[in-house]
Amino acid sequence: MIASSLDAAGLRAIMGSFRDALVVHRPTLNLLNVYPVPDGDTGSNMTMTVDSVCVDLDALDIGADMDAVAAAIAHGSLMGARGNSGVILSQVLRGLSATFSPVGAPDAVGGAGSIDGRLLADGLAAASTAAYGAVMTPVEGTILTVVRESAEAAVTAADTGANLLGVAEAARVAGGESLARTPELLPVLAEAGVVDAGGSGFLLLLDAALTTIDGRALPEPAEVDAPLPTGGDRPDAHLGGDGVDLGTRYEVMYFLDSPDDAVDGFKAAWAALGDSVVVVGGDGVWNCHVHTNDVGGAIEAGIAVGRPHRIRVTDLFDEVREQVEEQAWVRDQMAGDDGDVGEPVPCAVVAVANGPGIRDIFRSLGVRRVVLGGQSMNPSTADLLAAVEAVPADEVVLLPNNGNIIAVAGQVDAQTDKSVRVVPTRGITEGFASLLEYDPQGTADDNMGSMAAAADAVVAGEVTVAVRDSGSDVGDITEGDHLGLTGGKVSVVADTAFDATTGLLAVLVADDHEIVTIIAGEDADEATTAAVVAWLGAEHPDVEVEVHDGGQPLYPYYLGVE
Repeated sequence: MIASSLDAAGLRAIMGSFRDALVVHRPTLNLLNVYPVPDGDTGSNMTMTVDSVCVDLDALDIGADMDAVAAAIAHGSLMGARGNSGVILSQVLRGLSATFSPVGAPDAVGGAGSIDGRLLADGLAAASTAAYGAVMTPVEGTILTVVRESAEAAVTAADTGANLLGVAEAARVAGGESLARTPELLPVLAEAGVVDAGGSGFLLLLDAALTTIDGRALPEPAEVDAPLPTGGDRPDAHLGGDGVDLGTRYEVMYFLDSPDDAVDGFKAAWAALGDSVVVVGGDGVWNCHVHTNDVGGAIEAGIAVGRPHRIRVTDLFDEVREQVEEQAWVRDQMAGDDGDVGEPVPCAVVAVANGPGIRDIFRSLGVRRVVLGGQSMNPSTADLLAAVEAVPADEVVLLPNNGNIIAVAGQVDAQTDKSVRVVPTRGITEGFASLLEYDPQGTADDNMGSMAAAADAVVAGEVTVAVRDSGSDVGDITEGDHLGLTGGKVSVVADTAFDATTGLLAVLVADDHEIVTIIAGEDADEATTAAVVAWLGAEHPDVEVEVHDGGQPLYPYYLGVE
């Protein structure tokens, strides 16, 4: 049966189908990545954003009205938005919800108990306006273009008297044609041989609407080849364009509590610091995103006009693999384990880690709470705060164990009555070493000093596998190559895990070193590990070797040299 209008339950059904479609299409959307380094996460970010909407919707009563549903979509999308694509998608959803109900956005007009063709068209138009308004420098050939041209077709259909199905189909047809043209508008897409990932994700929202209206099946993911190398540039997937500095290294995101009239000045300050500026929200709460080389300046700009919180900083150059953990796993697990946190102590330790063996080692060394996370699966300030509040101590030391998590960890102290200090560990082996100086009867300040000194004595390295062709300071990288990394940079490119690991150890181990720690991941095999140990015995006979089963995914080996 074809629906002539949608009530609150129908709108909820659209969001549920949209989330389900994103989960299935997430790997494909992630592959639509124009960067020569493996950091494609558009599908993951859009999925997380819509999953946050569904969490808010699930908290409503089953009979919630249109106002409540629209408000949940607006709130969930703002608070759950991740990455540039997620932030823009949140504005699309907020524009829709504002049209469907004034409660969705306080400055909206209109609203109704049900959605017909006219209201759907108006909602898409509002979504396009909101998306463009959130971006400092809009670039065509992106999700912005696909949303706008879909909305224009929907408005034209509604103006000629089309019903709900006719408007939705007109929007979907125009959106598909617009997506196919994105490589004509954005040369980097044409060079890579792909269409825009964000636009592809948006079309799944229209597919979900059609599924709800007339029961058609959601589309299956298309076969997508990994994009061709683009010569080493890093264009922004949504905001790059001519004249944009392609060298911005860090993605900074946070929520900002600030008066609305101060935000224009804040946007201007961010525009002077970097690119990809997206600031969305209202009524004193803003979700902010920028690519910049000045992390401190980006945070200070927020402090100047209000209170930044839930700060997330990602080093775009250091991302060496895609986020492949299922989004549901991230949602359910990232907040931390639920194990016994033990008896009260003056000072407890909270650590971030992934891999069952690594978590067990941390617990054996005295860590009271392990927050699951790491490279490309960074926990939020809220995740770390929940762990800090859970441990039975008034003072807490945080071990981020990843360079991307240090800035987030630094925000926790201001959010709790406990005294929280961060030891800026950038790798698992640094975290292990720091715990050898941990004193549960000491203060957080004293522990921070001694533990940081122990961590600084470790030279850390990682071995992983390239997920696509790329380039590096040590030569070209082909998908499937084994990479040895230290300090976030590729130091070794090799055909096998053994060659990458021993090549990296040859770089790391010096004559004055005494201990090498090898943490084997779930993809490491015993024969290779034994061969690496034998190589160390032959090349560095005076070095003591410790091997642990970490069980971490995607990184066959973590290495620590002391």
